[in-house]
Amino acid sequence: MEYKEIKLETDQQGVAWLTLNREAKHNSMNSQMMREILGACKELSDLESVRAVVLTGSGEKSFSAGADLGWMRENFERSREERMAESSMLADMLEALNGLDKITIARINGQAYAGGVGLICVCDIAISVKTARFALTETRLGLTPANISPYVMERLGMSNCRRILLNSHFFGAQEALSMGLIHKRVDPGELDQVVEAEIQSCLDCAPGAVATTKQLLRRVSAQSADENRKYTAELLAEVWETEEAQSGIRAFFDRKPPPWKY
Repeated sequence: MEYKEIKLETDQQGVAWLTLNREAKHNSMNSQMMREILGACKELSDLESVRAVVLTGSGEKSFSAGADLGWMRENFERSREERMAESSMLADMLEALNGLDKITIARINGQAYAGGVGLICVCDIAISVKTARFALTETRLGLTPANISPYVMERLGMSNCRRILLNSHFFGAQEALSMGLIHKRVDPGELDQVVEAEIQSCLDCAPGAVATTKQLLRRVSAQSADENRKYTAELLAEVWETEEAQSGIRAFFDRKPPPWKY
């Protein structure tokens, strides 16, 4: 797939860098970008060589300002069926990122508003510059954060969501850290160094185990206690049978690096 609104590059470590590439528009998401992110997620899912995905924005000012307001205005002129198709594409894009079986890292290089916060919430790890500002601005515009709400609520909990979704207030990286939106806040000059340290930690982990554990987290959060007892007992027994698990344990006892470690 040819990309125009994003950049997708994979380095020698097997780390894919997905960059929102609309710097002049604060990396806001239009219909084309959403389609491209969907395509990129499919491409990445099919590549066993990719171990982790870093999501970031181009430039130094913005991670993402969310959905492009021009795209929003265009939807006013569409039919109900067309509006449903556009909204469904946004929902599909978010779930595609959320469901990737690779570790995902949000490299937050600047401000993140509305859907940009949603993008952070579908990533496993979030590292932000201290100077970043955040807000869920939908209600200021007469809108509602419908598509991103499941991921924001899962990340932040009801109490935080009631405040930041209802009054759309702007907040800094320290408040984002305290509520769990991001995991680390760093000086701008340290961002790449800290992201690289997270990447190296990710590469220490077995790719199959990472994919299984991401599925585990999703299943356990959605099931009852009785369902989880059965599911988790069966899952561990199945994992014991994998060559990846057996080679990892052998490497530990032989004091050798496992086969997936660089």
